[in-house]
Amino acid sequence: MTARPSAAALARIIDHTLLKPESTADDVAALARRAIQLGTWSICVSPTMLPIEDVSMGPVKVCTVVGFPSGKHSADIKAAEAAEAVRNGADEVDMVINLGLLIAGDADAVQAEIAAVRRAAPSPTVLKVIIESAALDDDQIVLACRAAEAAGADFVKTSTGFHPAGGASVHAVELMAGTVGGRLGIKASGGIRDYETACAMIEAGATRLGVSSTDAILAGAPREQ
Repeated sequence: MTARPSAAALARIIDHTLLKPESTADDVAALARRAIQLGTWSICVSPTMLPIEDVSMGPVKVCTVVGFPSGKHSADIKAAEAAEAVRNGADEVDMVINLGLLIAGDADAVQAEIAAVRRAAPSPTVLKVIIESAALDDDQIVLACRAAEAAGADFVKTSTGFHPAGGASVHAVELMAGTVGGRLGIKASGGIRDYETACAMIEAGATRLGVSSTDAILAGAPREQ
């Protein structure tokens, strides 16, 4: 049986997230300070909250979102948004695909928009592709993951956390990991609010967690490992 992660180990794969529309610069500064205290991998904030100027981030990365949360933006707009985010200090970009294109069966168009964002935010910027897995069937999840890989993404990500269909599920994470795991990272997000759920996602294949309930999740973890 795989040992469950300690609080410190779990923090190192968390994107400590604040994407509420009403968030202020003070809220983001508080988020950043808490991320540093907890030792999370990154903070994830809206692109208009960049650059982070009031807090020295140290080893904590800065992540932002593109085409968020609907994905119903043109590829050019998503690419421009990503390029601006990188200029403003983003280390990682989480983009939302156009779900309508995918559901209509146009995986080539989805791949093209991901590739456009990849060109606008080249390595070493980490590109994660949000597929909104709860709104897709299994075949569509596989198509989305394959498109992300073909376009040069670094991760596939389950959810925005804003879609009415829901957030991450163990089944979706397992399917995503079975499709691209080992080559791309798998980020689970949406509805992960406690340690048990976090562990279930990791056991399913998640290599990164996007959460806003970081303190509550880590409170359930063993303190030493």
